[in-house]
Amino acid sequence: MHQAYSAGTSDKARIRVNQKMIDRADVIFVMERKHQQLLKQRFDVTGKALLVLNIEDNYQFNAPELVAILEEALREYL
Repeated sequence: MHQAYSAGTSDKARIRVNQKMIDRADVIFVMERKHQQLLKQRFDVTGKALLVLNIEDNYQFNAPELVAILEEALREYL
């Protein structure tokens, strides 16, 4: 069974990523390389699979186009 959580790296994010989220994750997906770098700088991600999807972070939360792109990018993990 899979459980997915969404959180942002921006101070303006509705839900901001925190160490507790990182700790309970088996795999962490980020949209852009800059998100990967931010997580590495701010949190202990030792031993975590941290995968960059290479999707520009310029969509509104839950935008249908973004959902479709994410479904395609994550197909092998779902």
